Amino acid sequence: MPELPEVETMVRGIRPHITGRKIRHMRICQTACKPLTLTPPAQKLTALVAGRTIERVERLAKRVVLVLSDASHLAIEPRMTGLMLLSDPPSVQHLRIEWQLAGAGDYPSLWFWDRRGLGTVTHFGPGQFEQKLKLGQLGPDALLATIDDWQTICHATSRPIKVLLLDQKRIAGIGNLYASEILHRTRIHPETPSDQLTADQIAGLRANTVEVLEEAIRYEGSTLSDGTYRNALNKSGGYQNAHRVYDREREPCSTCGQGSVVRIVQAQRSTFFCAVCQPKPKRRRPKRNRR
Repeated sequence: MPELPEVETMVRGIRPHITGRKIRHMRICQTACKPLTLTPPAQKLTALVAGRTIERVERLAKRVVLVLSDASHLAIEPRMTGLMLLSDPPSVQHLRIEWQLAGAGDYPSLWFWDRRGLGTVTHFGPGQFEQKLKLGQLGPDALLATIDDWQTICHATSRPIKVLLLDQKRIAGIGNLYASEILHRTRIHPETPSDQLTADQIAGLRANTVEVLEEAIRYEGSTLSDGTYRNALNKSGGYQNAHRVYDREREPCSTCGQGSVVRIVQAQRSTFFCAVCQPKPKRRRPKRNRR
């Protein structure tokens, strides 16, 4: 489930404890669960990072990025159930990787935990990170996208706006949960064709994207009923208590007090909205050719 707020929370949680410390050893944990996707394979990957110092910890879209002392990058993508932890994993059998750290610090290791094994860990050599991942493969970061970015993104396609928000090549960092919350705040129906949004709606979309994501970061993300997401110290997030529509099907709308939350499926993902706050747009009549 980790989306931009959860990954940003992971980054902020581990950054002060691992920055400037050397990776003594990278250990692949023994587990009977589905293995992670490692690039390159485990033996080569462990050799590439051993002895390197973690110079910076950054976020790129929904990835945690360790910038190493040889100018290489280690990009960890948690996907659905991955966590970056410093202590107290939810379960030992789902621990996947341990980075053993040298130097003074409160925590001797950084861990990657993943219940379903959908996460990826990719090493990029010097100069490869920008070329292979950052440039052309991801749209502008959702927290940093300008109004011009948003106008270009929306005007380029007639896809439903909710589906567009999940396309990381168009706008990076928004996932299923926060897409529903953002559209609700902006009072846009999730099935609205993107190229039919007005200038005011696009401006509202940009503003509410930043507002929702920054608010979720302050609450340290959302821990849903399955309890999967935890911060770096294995504590729950708190933003789930502020959700207005996500996972609240049939509940009264807390925004308008008149409608109730509806659930539909778009691109095989659940979408939640209020039909009163977010009325379905009227179909535009096709233009008639003049003789």
